[in-house]
Order: sequence, then structure tokens, then C-alpha cells
Amino acid sequence: MFSRADYQVYVTGGFAAIGGFLFGYDLGVISGVIVMSNFLVAFGDEASLARGSLTSAVAGSIVGVMSIGCFIGALMAGQASDKLSRKYSIVLFSAIFIASGALQAGSINLTMLLVSRLIAGKVTRLFEFHFTIDLINCVGVSVGALSMIVPVYQSEISTKEIRGRLVSLQQWAITIGIAVSFWTNYGTDMLLSSSSASWRIQLGLQMIPALILAIGIPFFPFSPRWLMANGREKEAMTVLNKIRSSSQQDILIEYNEIKQEIALEREQSIRSYSQLFRFPLRRRLILGVTIQILQQFTGMNSIMYYAPSIFKQAGLSDQRASLLATGINGCVNVLATIPAILFLDKWGRRPILILGAILMSLSMFTMGITMGVHGHTLFNSTTGTVEVIIPSQTASYTIIFFVYVFVAAFAFSWGPTTWLYCTEIFPLSMRAKGTSLTTAAIWVANCVISFGVPVLLENITYGTYLIFGILCISMAVVVFLFYPETKALEKFYVELSSFIQN
Repeated sequence: MFSRADYQVYVTGGFAAIGGFLFGYDLGVISGVIVMSNFLVAFGDEASLARGSLTSAVAGSIVGVMSIGCFIGALMAGQASDKLSRKYSIVLFSAIFIASGALQAGSINLTMLLVSRLIAGKVTRLFEFHFTIDLINCVGVSVGALSMIVPVYQSEISTKEIRGRLVSLQQWAITIGIAVSFWTNYGTDMLLSSSSASWRIQLGLQMIPALILAIGIPFFPFSPRWLMANGREKEAMTVLNKIRSSSQQDILIEYNEIKQEIALEREQSIRSYSQLFRFPLRRRLILGVTIQILQQFTGMNSIMYYAPSIFKQAGLSDQRASLLATGINGCVNVLATIPAILFLDKWGRRPILILGAILMSLSMFTMGITMGVHGHTLFNSTTGTVEVIIPSQTASYTIIFFVYVFVAAFAFSWGPTTWLYCTEIFPLSMRAKGTSLTTAAIWVANCVISFGVPVLLENITYGTYLIFGILCISMAVVVFLFYPETKALEKFYVELSSFIQN
């Protein structure tokens, strides 16, 4: 049975994970929106209107521009969370997200949509309105910042015994956000297909959870580690007493361990970004940045961003059928994350990463080979695009099934584990800054994927899946050779601190 304190830790971590829901919703919603006919009319260029779907350049811009903003937001988040605290920086970036949601839903041209998904640290002219408006720090910045701050906050309020489970709530919330966006895409397209409300409602709905997060998070406790790092030791002890069910002696031991860790780190280093590029933190930074880049190069976000297009390529030519299959895809993603929440702390990080990479590789190879053997590529002179025709229904269903297998493999392995890994490899004094750089790396890779995948799908079709298959099997080898287990790393920090003091 959980005590009241245990419940508080889970409720706090779960509520903060609304930040992950925002990430997932915005990631998933755009995949359905860009194939809606009214969205095409509103934002398609001449080439898009002529072919009846957005060109790969326009689709890649709409999807990929958010990644640039996320990169900026992730870099901003390290400083913000150190200065404002973890929870008040969540309030700040949630408020920015609300503003960006309103701008996206009210967009009247492609420029306004792109800027509201990116950021504008400058003034942007909206020609249709004949006035200027300062659009600052919009959805990309807020998503990038929250994707870094929330896992750090969760890891710092948890005990080492449940850290994997608590940080996995972030990934679970991402998958729930994706699933909700997929099904609301399907619903609005079915009920409001003749109106621009079909996509405006979708882009505006994300303001609701952001508002809940901004209003609610101040009522939850500060990170005790952040409090102690900022000299507020009495408050830290009060928080520990509130969120720990262990005995007073155990709480005092944890308090002293945190205090020793902070003291040791202050003696050894100046808390600046430059410290991350020096020994001994440089190798940890390389490991963190690399694992987050590899997570993006699994191909998962390309599946989520372009799921309806991928299902169409697999044989579901009807728009509504492809949106329905995408909705099922979202449910698979949610359910497959549950084993990670339950068992990540028991199994360890390395075995899950290696197993997940192998399963994803097998799925991608099966999809690519099946499409290559049974599919026929035709050039559509009307739309000017290469289309894949798969006459075999069995082959079509095989591809769709292995999309689901791939998503499930990612959801229990690389999805939650990489976020957790990056919070564990850095010491407390550099955790926020280190995690901000590793999170920024995600968005650089995500931007490459977002812009590149539609071009690959259009030009080399099944070859896209073979490329991702090769990348996934390579990741299993990289993790096996270079990545240490971090499950008990905090215990190492504490023992090292005690050793040096003695």
C-alpha cells in the first residue's frame, strides 16, 4: 500500500507530466491536420493545390519549423529552471504555450502559422491584416523547454527506487497526447470536414491542458534538490518530510546525502555550461547528446508526424481510413509504454535500449522489404508525385501491423529510457544545464527528420524504411559497446562524496 507521501510524489510527477501531454498532442495533431482538405486550401501553395496535397517542402516546413523553436527552448530552459526553480519555469513556458495555441488556431496565412509554431524574436508582418505583431517564444520554444524541465523536476522529487517509473510518466503522457490528437483529428475531420473549424479546433484545444498546468503546478512542492542548491535548506527539509514516507532517520540521511553531493560539486566545479565540455563531464555530455540524437533517428517521430501519409502509402487510400489507422496507432503507443512504467527500475536501462533497437530494426526491415517486393511505384502526372500502389491486401496489412510493432517497441524502450538516462548521468549542479543540451540535441535531429522524411517517402518510398532499419540495428551495437548502466549511478555519487570527505 502507498502512504500519503508516496501518493503525493506520484501525483506531483503525474501532474507535471501534462507538459509531456502538450508535447505529444502538438507532435500528433499536425500529422492529421496537414492532410485535411480545408487546411490545404488555407495553407497550400500553387503546387500543393494543383496536386491535391501539400508538397513535401510545405509539409516539411510546417512540421519541422517547430523543432527549431524546440531547440531554442531547450537551451533557454536550463538557465530558466536554475534561476526561477523547476516549477515556476514550467508556469512560464506553459503560459507561452497558451499564447502560441491561440496564434496557431487563428492563423490566416502560412507565415503566421510557421511563426506561431517557431518563435519570432523579431517583428513579423502579417500582410493580410496590414499591421505588425510581435510573436515571441511560441509553441516550439515552450515544448522544447517543457520537454527538458519536466523530467528533471520528476527525477528530483523522486527516490532512486522509483525514478525510472516516475520519469516514464513523462513519456506515457506524450503517448496519451499523441493518441488524443489522433482521435480528435479523426473526429473533427468526420464531423467538420467542410469547415476550417476541422483544423482550427484541433490547434486550439491544446490551450486547455496548458492552462491547467500553468494554474496547478504552483500548488505542488519545489524540488528539494533545487532548494538546497539555492541555500534554502529548511524549506528543503520541509518538502522532504512532506513527500517521503520513510522514517525521520532515512529522511535525514537523504537530506545529508544531497547536501554532501552539492558541497562536493561546488568544490570541484563552477556551474557553467563550459564545464560540461571539460573532463570529467565531457564524456557524459557526449553520451547524452548521442543517445537523444539516436532516439530521433529510430524513425519514431517520422511515423507520428506523417502517420496518415504512411498508411496511405501502405494501401489505405481513403483519408478517413488512414486517420482511423493512425488513431489505433496512438492507442498502441499508450498501452506499450505501461511496461516501462512498471519495470524500467527493475530491468535496467541497457537491456531495454538494446532489445527495443533490435525489435524496431526488424519492424522497419519487414516494412521496407514488403513494400519493395509487393509495391509498384507510379508517377502521377497530375500531382507530379511518385505514388506507391500495393495490390496485395495481405502485404498492406503486414506493413500496417509492423508499424504497430515498431511503435510498441519504441514505446517501452527508447521512448522513456533516453529521457531518464540523461537525467541520471549528470551530477545535481549540472543536471539542468546538461539536460538542456541533450534535449536541444533531440530537436536538432528532429528538425532533420521532419524536413527529410517527406522527401524520402516521396522519392525512395520503401528505401526510407530500410534506412531506418539499418540505423536501429546500429543503435543496439552502439549501446552495447559504449553505454554503461545508470540504474545505480546516484548511489555511486553518494559513495564518492562520503569517500572524499572521509
